[in-house]
Amino acid sequence: MKIGTPKEIFEGENRVAMTPDSAVQLQKLGYDCVIESGAGAAAGFSDALYEAAGVQIVKTAAALWKEVDIVAKVRQPDATELKRLSKGKTLISFFNPAGNEEGMEAAKSKGANVIAMEMVPRISRAQKMDALSSMANIAGYRAVIEAGNNFGRFFTGQVTAAGKVPPAKVLIVGAGVAGLAAIGTSTSLGAITYAFDVRPEVAEQVESMGAEFVYLDFEEEQQDGAATGGYASVSSPEFAAAQLAKFRELAPEMDIVITTALIPNREAPELWTEDMVAAMKPGSVIVDLAAEKGGNCKLTVKDEKIVTENGVTIIGYTDFPSRMAAQASTLYATNIRHMMTDLTPEKDGQINHNMEDDVIRGATVTYQGDITFPPPPPKVQAIAAKSKEKPKELTPEEKRAQEVAAFKAQTKNQVTLLTVGGLLLLLVGLVAPASFMQHFIVFVLAVFVGFQVIWNVSHSLHTPLMAVTNAISSIIILGALMQIGSGSFLVILLAGLSVFMAGINIFGGFLVTRRMLAMFQKS
Repeated sequence: MKIGTPKEIFEGENRVAMTPDSAVQLQKLGYDCVIESGAGAAAGFSDALYEAAGVQIVKTAAALWKEVDIVAKVRQPDATELKRLSKGKTLISFFNPAGNEEGMEAAKSKGANVIAMEMVPRISRAQKMDALSSMANIAGYRAVIEAGNNFGRFFTGQVTAAGKVPPAKVLIVGAGVAGLAAIGTSTSLGAITYAFDVRPEVAEQVESMGAEFVYLDFEEEQQDGAATGGYASVSSPEFAAAQLAKFRELAPEMDIVITTALIPNREAPELWTEDMVAAMKPGSVIVDLAAEKGGNCKLTVKDEKIVTENGVTIIGYTDFPSRMAAQASTLYATNIRHMMTDLTPEKDGQINHNMEDDVIRGATVTYQGDITFPPPPPKVQAIAAKSKEKPKELTPEEKRAQEVAAFKAQTKNQVTLLTVGGLLLLLVGLVAPASFMQHFIVFVLAVFVGFQVIWNVSHSLHTPLMAVTNAISSIIILGALMQIGSGSFLVILLAGLSVFMAGINIFGGFLVTRRMLAMFQKS
């Protein structure tokens, strides 16, 4: 079968769904690759690069659609492209099935199979095909760069001979893929970064990246993200009001605000109101990554950059990934390639459209003349963590009863061990000489003490404990050195082995301890 990529006809779109590298991988799956002349030029991939990768170049889009069995593209197909579909042909692209009923009907009437890349379920196995996350990652990074370009000041604070420069304060609303990418970029540029999300469980991720999580003093049970494909759920009106109140408090302090909040198949929630914009300082910047769905900011104008009366720049571009076309094309083409890998389990160049597979079924919107959107929930839940049930609180009487039962069980075990140990010592003492018993009792006590000292230590503390075990190993090695001059070959052998093994423990313990201490040093 042949897989082909036409040139994107959407105005301003620079990405391409097949790169020379991804074409090489697709050929390994058994496919012949075809591309329209000039399709990758805007992303920096010339026709010569494709030819060198073994890709066939065709002059027109019409010729490509006619020749190939699978079409991979980026943007949602327009009416002309939908007319070029035919029975049994497979289209893989962004498709917007929730708002593209006409497109689904057209694909259904043609008998074509359509895989929508934005419908890939957010489960662990499908992360390599998650084109939404790939593009959101680029959008988050580019949003910070775009904000810096319009900010007119440093991100990082500086103290120079010419004066002191305060660091920029950046607020990122939404800590999804785009938000985390923006946080990473902002902190690496030296800005004081704040982040907010309706899911408090992401606070640890935010803080691990060097940003400060904005907590809201409001208790509300959030639906598990697994039920919404890994996204946040819709908040209650009370929570939304508390959220807006917090943003009004922060607005006068922030230099840059980046909003990323989106809920699938819905208009973007309004989070940054007109009065918040009015409260911001002149020269501040708002980058609205939800502009395509109406925007999180009240004043956002889709695909435009505006400056308000009080000097706040609001950026509503919807093509951030396309502004980094080479990187975006590489990631998107890799997502397509992984999808084709799942569709070609035998690597024989033939599609096996397995509708029992969670990922393939979730992404398929039309199949063999039927509309299959919306898909059923995936059998495997999304990556959101399950909420843990709170343990039942015990009454003081129940706690006391538990402590007494635990004490009795521990006492019983200890008495049993001591009784068995005493009987064994008695039996050995009946047949062994007195000189042997002295050493044997010392050995048994040493084993008992060692067990109590080391065995009851938590596993997480075993590595730092190696420094302590060096002391025990030192005692062993001293005893072995005293016995190594014995006249018995067996004693010499055992003493030599003791010296060797204790030496490994001692030197290894010091090396590990040194490495651990180095982790806490700045240089």
